[in-house]
Amino acid sequence: MRANHKAARAAFGGLLVALAFLFGYVEMLIPVSLGIPGVKLGLANLVTITAIFLLGVPQAAAVTVIRVILTGFTFGNMSMMMYSMSGALLSLFVMAALKKADLFGTVGISIAGGVSHNLGQLLCAMAVLKNPHLMYYFPVLLAAGCAAGAAIGILGAETVKRLKPLSFLDREGGKA
Repeated sequence: MRANHKAARAAFGGLLVALAFLFGYVEMLIPVSLGIPGVKLGLANLVTITAIFLLGVPQAAAVTVIRVILTGFTFGNMSMMMYSMSGALLSLFVMAALKKADLFGTVGISIAGGVSHNLGQLLCAMAVLKNPHLMYYFPVLLAAGCAAGAAIGILGAETVKRLKPLSFLDREGGKA
C-alpha cells in the first residue's frame, strides 16, 4: 500500500472517531429510551459498522475503543466507560466474526452487533451487581437490539456503498 493511501486511511479513521464521538454526544441529548432503561438507537455503531466494512477490523477496533474512552471521559464516568466498553467490544467481536464468516450482509451483522452490545452490557451489570436475575431483562434488550441494529444496518449499508469508491479504501471490503 502506498504511503499516501496509509495517510488517507489514518485520516479517515480519525474522521470516523470524531464522527462517532459527535454521534455519541447527540444521542445523549436525545431521550430515545421510550421509558425502557438502557435502550438507545446506537448512532455511534453506524461508525463502527462502516469502519469494519471499509477499513477492516483492526482499525474499526481502534476507532471503537478511542470513541468509548473519549466519550466516557468527556460525558460520563468510569462506570459508564466500563459498561460501554463491555458492550462495544463484544459487539465488535461478533460483527468481525460474522463478517469474516461472510454469512450476512451489513444489516444482519449490525443486528447481531446491536444484540451483542446489549448482552455485553447486561453481562457486565450482572457481574458488577452480582445479580444473575438481571438476565430476565434480556428479552427487552433483544428486541431493542434487533430494531436498532436493523436501522443502523440499513444506514450502514448505504454509507458503505457510497464511500466504497474512495480510492484509499480499496484494500478491505465485503458484501454490504
